[in-house]
Amino acid sequence: MKIAILCNEDFSLYIKSLSTSIDWITTNHISEWNDFSDVDGYFNLNENAWNENYSHIKKPVFINAVSNTLKESNHFSNVVRMNGWNGFIKRNVWEVAGNMSQQHIDILNAINKSYTVTPDEPGFIAPRILSMIINEAYFAKEQNVSTDAEIDIAMKLGTNYPKGPFEWKAEIGISNILMLLENLCKSDIRYKPSQLLVTEATSL
Repeated sequence: MKIAILCNEDFSLYIKSLSTSIDWITTNHISEWNDFSDVDGYFNLNENAWNENYSHIKKPVFINAVSNTLKESNHFSNVVRMNGWNGFIKRNVWEVAGNMSQQHIDILNAINKSYTVTPDEPGFIAPRILSMIINEAYFAKEQNVSTDAEIDIAMKLGTNYPKGPFEWKAEIGISNILMLLENLCKSDIRYKPSQLLVTEATSL
């Protein structure tokens, strides 16, 4: 099996480590995919993957698109969304949305990944829940309830979470959290971002 990937160096090293039997083709831009028509599938794990045009690609495509949906951009049925946030891509089970063909499934089997299909909605399941937890932590900090470190400790000890909300924020990236909250807030006011979170994200 041959798979072309477009991603940063860390993701590239991880993806390649999933199977040594796959012929991995590293690319720097989606325009290069035209040169590899013999591949079995493609991964675009960059943060702007949702914005790319895949109409010239007929093979299975996996894109990192947590906040934005397939229907928003009218991607063809061979394009499937996945949760490619830092920390989530290394999980054994990937959240995906879209038309999972047998070819998509074969690729995931080849890299030893299980999957769960979710509706084509912003945030999948885990990122949606996690973004709300992080947002609530910012509301608490905004009200001087406690510090980042103390809130992280309280969450880990009180809920047995592997990380606290601010640790997750640092791993995922606050801009990703804000983008998802803003998308979710369009249909549900409960996801309205904390002003402190907005200020921190926009000051970077």
